[in-house]
Amino acid sequence: MPAPAPPTKSRLQQAALSLFVAKGVEATTTREIAAAAGVAEGTLYRHYDSKDALVWELFSVPYTAFARTLDDIQRGQTTLPGKLDAMISDFCTLFDQDWVLFSFLLLVQHQQLDKVTPDMANPVKVVRAVLAEAMARGELPPGNADLAAALVIGPVLQAATFTVYGRLERPLSQHAATLSAACRRALGG
Repeated sequence: MPAPAPPTKSRLQQAALSLFVAKGVEATTTREIAAAAGVAEGTLYRHYDSKDALVWELFSVPYTAFARTLDDIQRGQTTLPGKLDAMISDFCTLFDQDWVLFSFLLLVQHQQLDKVTPDMANPVKVVRAVLAEAMARGELPPGNADLAAALVIGPVLQAATFTVYGRLERPLSQHAATLSAACRRALGG
């Protein structure tokens, strides 16, 4: 007996993610998303008020979930090097497990980050807090925690972006140790 089809909303989300990564959000129509999901275009509007609402949900739900995951991971470590290694390794592994989703998050972040509210879980805030706490404990010299977060997040996201565009060989997780070492050096460690 064949497995049941995934629920309609899930099919719409997967179709949209694939199309958004392949064509870009602006170039993808709701008609194309519906066709790829095997539903009528009107069905999409039963789940989402607009394509923008679909994009926001596809961005915000995994973005906040990833922040909570990062926070859980870093809490399991006691030192800054351990926290950095664990967070970077986990990011790379999650990227490898669902590179279409992470490609989408990378490609649309600049259009969506202004919608992130202060009360939402945020991966940048998690990294910043880890670094600020390391400064308070003396593991890092006192300094600007935002700049320190940029020194960690920048190389990791750029490596992921290079992977999306085929400039770095997949899987990204094979580069996790190198990325962690580079981030520690950037922080002066």
